[in-house]
Amino acid sequence: MADRTRPTPLRPIHRHAGAALHRLARHPRVAPLVERLAPRSVRTRTTLAACASVAFVLLAASAAVLLLLRANLERTVEAGAREQAQVVARLAGDGHLTTPLPLDHDTDFIQVTDSAGQVVAASQNLTGHPALAPTATRDGHHTFDLHALGEEHHQRVTTLTADTPTGPVTIRVGASLRTADTAEDLTTAALAGLSAVLLLTVATLTWRATGRALAPVEAIRAEVAAIGDRDLDRRVPEPRSDDEIARLAGTMNAMLDRLETAGARQRRFIADASHELRSPLAVLRTQLEVALTHPDPAVRTDLVAGALEDTGRLQSLATDLLLLARLDATGSDRPDQPVDLTELVRTTVEGRGPRPHPVVLHTEDGITVTGNPLWLGRLLTNLLDNAQRHARDHVTVRLSRDTTTGHAVLDVANDGPLIAPADRERIFERFTRLDDARSRDDGGTGLGLPIARDIAAIHSGTLTVEDGPDGTTFRTRVPGAGV
Repeated sequence: MADRTRPTPLRPIHRHAGAALHRLARHPRVAPLVERLAPRSVRTRTTLAACASVAFVLLAASAAVLLLLRANLERTVEAGAREQAQVVARLAGDGHLTTPLPLDHDTDFIQVTDSAGQVVAASQNLTGHPALAPTATRDGHHTFDLHALGEEHHQRVTTLTADTPTGPVTIRVGASLRTADTAEDLTTAALAGLSAVLLLTVATLTWRATGRALAPVEAIRAEVAAIGDRDLDRRVPEPRSDDEIARLAGTMNAMLDRLETAGARQRRFIADASHELRSPLAVLRTQLEVALTHPDPAVRTDLVAGALEDTGRLQSLATDLLLLARLDATGSDRPDQPVDLTELVRTTVEGRGPRPHPVVLHTEDGITVTGNPLWLGRLLTNLLDNAQRHARDHVTVRLSRDTTTGHAVLDVANDGPLIAPADRERIFERFTRLDDARSRDDGGTGLGLPIARDIAAIHSGTLTVEDGPDGTTFRTRVPGAGV
């Protein structure tokens, strides 16, 4: 039996075992099984991760407790055996060795041998037995054959050399580790039981807490899955807590609000477009039918001319609708072409001429923005068309630079009737006319101002209505180049 019993060392794992397991997991027949057994839900993965983390901590803590306990107990046993050996050494030094030697508490045997290896004295259980001799050395500790004691249990053998009147002797005292083993076994069982209870508690609490935390997510998912393209008025449930899930629900509902608004806007736009197209198409068909059957050539000529005029209006409406579709498809992709806005404004105003109302132009030189020149030209054209449609005597165009923000400011004003504050946002809705009959007579489609605002928005700008010194002013602000 060894002087200090140690557990049998495990066989070393082959260095290619990890690679072999990896290849096994990727085997065509094993991989589907591994994939099916792998946890799929967040709840399961979270619970397993929590249990694995706690198990690792418990394992490390338990190992540390057992090692400290074992070391402390063995140190106590060794101290008792060494004290017993010192008592025997004093007796040997005084020449008072007797056989059998008395055993102290927790001491299993005592044997004293001289320099020739002959037994000089021994405890009662080793009386008449030959001297103990090391049979092997392991981990720096000698191993002794102690089967003569008649029982097998862990021993701590302490060896001490003493001088006697007849020469040096070697004293070996064996102390039992039965108490240390029992304490270690009880502690191991207690730690295993407590660890199992703690792991079960952690698993239960994590499973329940994760389930309660993910319940609103599942409710949100189920509600979103049930919402169709005609159920955009439905909303996901919002938890009362102010956490990430509550903010997710709020974000989802805000998105559904935007989708509902966009859907309603699209349906209203389709209905308005259908209405706008139906009336001129009906008038055009009537004119053509009458022209086809009327016998008077002069009347047919007037009817065909009217049909051509209505066709022009339809063409203008179709052009506006296509442009709106392009603007909606562009979204937030801002054009990045440098545009000399001063030259663009000057060229557009000069190309219109003085009719039906003269345009007074005030510009600053060197104002450059980033955008699409065709769309910016269309913005100014629409504002000029609207201003000349409502002006009494003249239209004023001012282009300046805001030195504070670096924005280009384009004002198009007319001296016509002022717009009521309640209507200053409504006029930017598609197919909205404050004076419907006159707009139809003048060829307005109700899309000019909405198109202008959409163009300004695509260029990261704004278009608003204000009261200015020159009358009703449509003010466009567009970031300058480099802003």
